[in-house]
Amino acid sequence: MTKTPPQGYHPLYFLAALGAGGLTVTFFLYFMFLVPHPQTPVVTADDLLLLWATGADWMRPLIILGLAGMLVMAGMHIRLLIWNLLQYRRWRKTTDLEQIEARNKDVAFMAIPLTLTMTINVLFAVGAATIPGLWSIAEYLFPGVLVVLIIIGAAALRMYGNYLSRLVMTGSFDFIGNANLSQMMPIFAFAMIAVAFAAPGAMSQNQLINAIGLFFAIFFLSLSALLGFVKLVVGVNAMLRHGLTASASPSLWILIPILTLSGITLVRLIMGLQHGFDLTVPKPALFVLTSIILSLEILFGLLGYVVMQRLGYFRDYLRGEQKSPGAYSLICPGVAFFVFGWFWIMFGLVGNDIVTPLTPAFFALMLPLILVQWKSLETLLKLNRKLLRKSAQPQIAT
Repeated sequence: MTKTPPQGYHPLYFLAALGAGGLTVTFFLYFMFLVPHPQTPVVTADDLLLLWATGADWMRPLIILGLAGMLVMAGMHIRLLIWNLLQYRRWRKTTDLEQIEARNKDVAFMAIPLTLTMTINVLFAVGAATIPGLWSIAEYLFPGVLVVLIIIGAAALRMYGNYLSRLVMTGSFDFIGNANLSQMMPIFAFAMIAVAFAAPGAMSQNQLINAIGLFFAIFFLSLSALLGFVKLVVGVNAMLRHGLTASASPSLWILIPILTLSGITLVRLIMGLQHGFDLTVPKPALFVLTSIILSLEILFGLLGYVVMQRLGYFRDYLRGEQKSPGAYSLICPGVAFFVFGWFWIMFGLVGNDIVTPLTPAFFALMLPLILVQWKSLETLLKLNRKLLRKSAQPQIAT
């Protein structure tokens, strides 16, 4: 990995770590939804060991492949996270922040709490799948997880509060320079924090932990929804007036991970309310919820692809010579579509007895998700070679 000089660094490089973290979760989901785990809400290392001992011989290479993919991506996530934190610290000392603030580009700093929250998800997935007996002490870990999330959430609120208050007081928002959806990065971060809070809210058997997790999940999801509506209107209005530049066109896909995180948060809220507050939700409601969100993701995905193709983004920034850390924003939409595709299949279709697991129809539905996952992985590795190899000196295109 290149030791990028401070003047060549940009906070959007955190998206590289974010993408690797998301891909870690994609490998975990194969175990989550394909390995039986009747005693726990998530698959654990004990379930994998049982499958290894009692399952068919052909399953063992698949278990090894899934664990290897998860561990390699988790290692890449941690390595890129540490690299970014060190580079960011050096960059802050030598950068003219006033110039960045004048162009409203400091919104990119929200990639930091976004990525740190992803780290919690990565550690959870890796720990659950590789440490036998970990779930037996999960209730003791949940309070610590909530404390860490509260710290990250407070830091994110402070960071965004400083940004928003400056805009409100000075009226300095640059509509021409921000004729895109990159201003929705904070919404992405708050949605990520919401889904992380929803995990202990959905899985803890302690009602106090359950309630705390659900409250903060609702808080950050509500904030994400409110700001998302405002920023979407502002961004679309600016694009229609001033047009969208090629370098900013991937921002059209930011809605896909936001929708996925919001959808998973809602599903977890339903689960938490079911076992913590005796809420009864009919299974067809989950089919409707997951279908609406997946439909919106497909629509925004197609729109973004057509626009980026016509602007030559893939030709110039992915396969060509143009270099921009913003290209890493291509990874998360693919990861998000893969993840929520699984939620649609399992909660929407399998949960309503529309599709039976491990049948030809089930595998046919899995196929496009697998293709998206591997395309996202290929894109991440390609961008790493292009932007982070030692011979590459990043040229920041904004």
